[in-house]
Amino acid sequence: MKIAIVCYPTFGGSGVVATELGIALAERGHEVHFVTYKQPVRLELLNSNIHFHEVHVPDYPLFRYQPYELALSSKLVDTIKLYGIEVLHVHYAIPHAYAGYMAKKMLKEEGIYIPMITTLHGTDITLVGNHPFYKSAVTFSINKSDVVTSVSADLKQKTLDIFDVENDITVIPNFIDTTKYSPGYTDCQRSLMANEDERIVTHISNFRKVKRIPDVVKIFDQIQKNLPAKLIMVGEGPEKKNAEALCEELGLADKVVFLGNSNEIDRILCFSDLFLLPSESESFGLAALEAMINKVAVISSNTGGIPEVNQNGVTGFLSDVGDVADMAKNAIYLLKDDNILETFKKNARKAAENFDILNILPLYEEVYEQAYKSRFKNSY
Repeated sequence: MKIAIVCYPTFGGSGVVATELGIALAERGHEVHFVTYKQPVRLELLNSNIHFHEVHVPDYPLFRYQPYELALSSKLVDTIKLYGIEVLHVHYAIPHAYAGYMAKKMLKEEGIYIPMITTLHGTDITLVGNHPFYKSAVTFSINKSDVVTSVSADLKQKTLDIFDVENDITVIPNFIDTTKYSPGYTDCQRSLMANEDERIVTHISNFRKVKRIPDVVKIFDQIQKNLPAKLIMVGEGPEKKNAEALCEELGLADKVVFLGNSNEIDRILCFSDLFLLPSESESFGLAALEAMINKVAVISSNTGGIPEVNQNGVTGFLSDVGDVADMAKNAIYLLKDDNILETFKKNARKAAENFDILNILPLYEEVYEQAYKSRFKNSY
C-alpha cells in the first residue's frame, strides 16, 4: 500500500511515533511518504520504500503568520497525485487533519478519493484543541476523518468528553521496537556519568510546564539526601533555565547533569536505575515506555494514559500529580534495595514487551485497509 504520513518532525512523542511507524511499515513492504516541513529527527535513512517531501512555506510580507496549513494542503495534493497515494495518515488533529481534509476536497474535484486516518496524540485535544479559538476546527477535523485513532483509552475518553464527536475512535497504543533494545547490552559506560556507589536517576522530556520539571528536581533532592545519586536531565524547553536555577538554589549543581536533546536515549537509559515522570498530563507516556524497555523502573504521576503503561507496584509506582513526597518515598524504597530494584527492572522490561511494534503494527494496517475499502462511501 502507498501511504502518506503527516507529522511534526521534532523530538516530541507524536513525531517519534509517526516516524517509527512509517519505518516499520516500509520494512513490511509498504511505500511510505513523509510530508512535513523538515526531515523527521528519527528518519535517519531514506530507502526505496521511504520518501520525504518537504513542505516549503514562502515568506510573503503580506502575511503576519505564514500559512503552513495552505502550503501543506497543496503539497499533499501534489504528492498524492504524483505518487498514487492510497491512504493519508495524519498525526495531530490541528493543523494536520484540517489540512488533510482540504487536500481531500481539492482531490475530489479531480475525481480522486483519498481516505484519511487521524491519530490523536494528546495536546491536540487537551490543550490546543480545547481552546475556544480552535475547538470548532478540531471537532470538524475529527468528524471529517475516515478513521480516528487515539494512543490511549484515557485520551479517547477525554476526546469524547470535550468534543461532539460523531466518529468512532479506535485505541491503538504507542509502541516500542524491542529489537533495538537488547537486554544483554552492558557496555553503557556508566562510569562516565556517576561513581560506582551512586544511583542514576533520569528524566527525559521537552521541558514544558506540563512536565512539572521543578517536581523532578525536588524528588531528586529528597533521593540524594538518603543515598548517593546523580540526576540526568535530557531535553530542551522553556522550563530548563528555571530547573538549572532550582538546582543551584538547592545545592544540587554538582549532582545534576543537563544533556540537552540527544539521539542516544537508549544509551542514557541503559545506565539508568530509575526514571521520573511526574507530569501534569500525559496522553500515553512514551518516555516511560522507552525507559521500561531498557529495564528502568518508573516513578510517575497517575494521570492520563500513564497507568496504562506503568503498573503500580509492578514496574514502578504511581502517585497523585504534585505529590513530591510520595514519589520521593517510592523512589527511595526502590533505590535502597538491590534485589527490589532488580525485580522492578525485570518487570518493566517484560511489561514493555507487550507494546512491541510487531503487536501494534497490524492494528494500523487493519485501519488502513478499512479506510481504503470504504473510501468511496465516505467521499460522497
